[in-house]
Amino acid sequence: MGRTVRPGRLIVGSLVATTALGLTVLSAPAWAGGRHQIADSTPRWLPHAHALGDTAAASRVDFGVLLHMRDHAGAVDTLRDVSDPTSAHYGGWLSSAQFRSRYAPAATDVSAVRSWLSGQGFRVGDSLGGGMYVEASGTAKQVEHAFATTLKTYSYRGVRVRSNDGALSFPAGTPAQVTHSVAGVLGVDQGSQLHKPADEAPGPPDGARYGVDVKPCSAYFGQQTATDKPAAYGKKQPYASCGYGPQQLQSAYGESALLRAGITGRGVTVAITDAYAAPTIYADAQQYNSVHHQPKFRPGQFRQITPGPDGYDMIDECGGNGWYGEETLDVEAVHAMAPGANIVYVGAKDCSSGLDDAWARTIDDHVADVVTNSWTDGTDDVSLLGQDYVDFYDQFSLEAALTGITVNFSSGDAGDHTAGGTDLGAKTVEFPADVPYVTGVGGTSIGIDSHGRRIFEHGWQTSYADLTDGSWGELPGPYSSGGGGGTSVLFDQPFYQQGRVPSSISQTNGGAPMRAVPDISMVGDPNTGMVVGETQVFPDGTYWDQYRIGGTSLSSPLLAGVVAMADQLTHRSLGFVNPAYYRLLRTPALYDVTAPRAPLAEVRTNLVNGVDATDGKSYQLQTIDVQTSTIHSTPGYDAETGVGSPRGPLFFAGLAVTSHR
Repeated sequence: MGRTVRPGRLIVGSLVATTALGLTVLSAPAWAGGRHQIADSTPRWLPHAHALGDTAAASRVDFGVLLHMRDHAGAVDTLRDVSDPTSAHYGGWLSSAQFRSRYAPAATDVSAVRSWLSGQGFRVGDSLGGGMYVEASGTAKQVEHAFATTLKTYSYRGVRVRSNDGALSFPAGTPAQVTHSVAGVLGVDQGSQLHKPADEAPGPPDGARYGVDVKPCSAYFGQQTATDKPAAYGKKQPYASCGYGPQQLQSAYGESALLRAGITGRGVTVAITDAYAAPTIYADAQQYNSVHHQPKFRPGQFRQITPGPDGYDMIDECGGNGWYGEETLDVEAVHAMAPGANIVYVGAKDCSSGLDDAWARTIDDHVADVVTNSWTDGTDDVSLLGQDYVDFYDQFSLEAALTGITVNFSSGDAGDHTAGGTDLGAKTVEFPADVPYVTGVGGTSIGIDSHGRRIFEHGWQTSYADLTDGSWGELPGPYSSGGGGGTSVLFDQPFYQQGRVPSSISQTNGGAPMRAVPDISMVGDPNTGMVVGETQVFPDGTYWDQYRIGGTSLSSPLLAGVVAMADQLTHRSLGFVNPAYYRLLRTPALYDVTAPRAPLAEVRTNLVNGVDATDGKSYQLQTIDVQTSTIHSTPGYDAETGVGSPRGPLFFAGLAVTSHR
């Protein structure tokens, strides 16, 4: 249950090792040259990168040493007991002190590792998770000397990153207590830890403004029919939504009555982790609340945790202010669904190891009851992710689950990650959404009528047909994007999915049943997405304006707000909520998302230059939940939308019942 599979782990002391994929690779002996090689520390992505040169010797390197937690299997057994709604111990979350006393590395091991780092001349920082992760920093020259490696700069995935060019190792004579305690070294290799926001689906960009420039569009689904455009699937199709506002989403997901009754998420704290921080976020959100007649933030209801004196790093490489829109979306989405909840924005110093550290610290400091993360690593491709990096997320997410923190991760916007959505051999999911102790949140397409009612909700898998020479051409058009889903190759099937996820999904890759993603879904389709407000730089000045946006970056914070509402309603933290979601499978508490009975489409208006109408407009026909992808919505659990989506009052009632068993 939740055991990490270790593909590609090299056999200690062997010159030849065979990976779990059957590939034979060469490796240096573990004790080559009298040094102790750190297993799996050679970056696997190096063959896909281009070396640009050596790293300057005086460059600062922030890194961390991951230590093995004690009794991982026992921790998983405890989690199963306290998170199972049928257990007598349900909801008996551990305190941070209890977690550390039972499962954190032994204090003597942590002390030994800290002492070794100090002895190598590194500045030793905090020890997170009771010692699971020891932060350190030094110069590139110190890292090269201590770990017998060379640091180089590479171009990888379009980004300049620093990395070791080979395996890391401990010097001869390093105490066995250190070498046996260490699971890996993170942060020296920046390439394996690159994160990207999940808010921009592949395909044509959304119009950058809301209102006249992006029109025609509909205030609600079906409001305006594209009578001036060609018919498709036998009829004229409606123009896409201009972007749903808070009241529409609250109503569609059944929160309106609760909000009127005073259930607003008050007393619950939601944390948002991203890279960097928008300088105008508070004013932007307050203006958004005013425009949409939402409660404004109370004094102290919103705060930010951002880097200290050392500031931000990799700004150009990570597209620094590109993350401002992610923060805007996350903050306004959480507040839309839980207007009374406290929000803490945690802005990391970069989109690589800095974001990993910020995420782990948010958990270890128990900053919030719910943590939403709208970013991914792309895939769980075993040829790119190092085992120490996987273990880092496994251990800290297990700490979060045991201490009663709900952790959401967006499942990504690339559908099944295949070329054109059709290559079965290329199917994969995105990490960290497939970690067993987090909730992988998928995306849907939703139709909301003039009364705020959900008239349909289908899986988000989109194909676009361009309007060319007065015709849509062959329908449905090329596959574009959709909510991520599928079967992990990293993790065994967790206990809460046993007997509930069909073997046709859990055993897609052959062999034993594996973890499936997503767990649950909410709206993510940018064509049926949410309107947000942000200060941006336009050709005619810098000012606040609105635009429509989607992606599973929207799905995750919306669900975080829903969980905050449920926490207040049940008077307790739902904590690790996945087992409760799966207990509600095939009950009226969940909207069982299935495919449309007939092709469902809408016409999307695009701004050619993405900003205004000066260069004209273009039009596309979106086919909703296109069936050309390899993942589909079916009755019960499916790899497109998980168990389904929240079904209003019945969903909250179902969680309330499970929380009091």
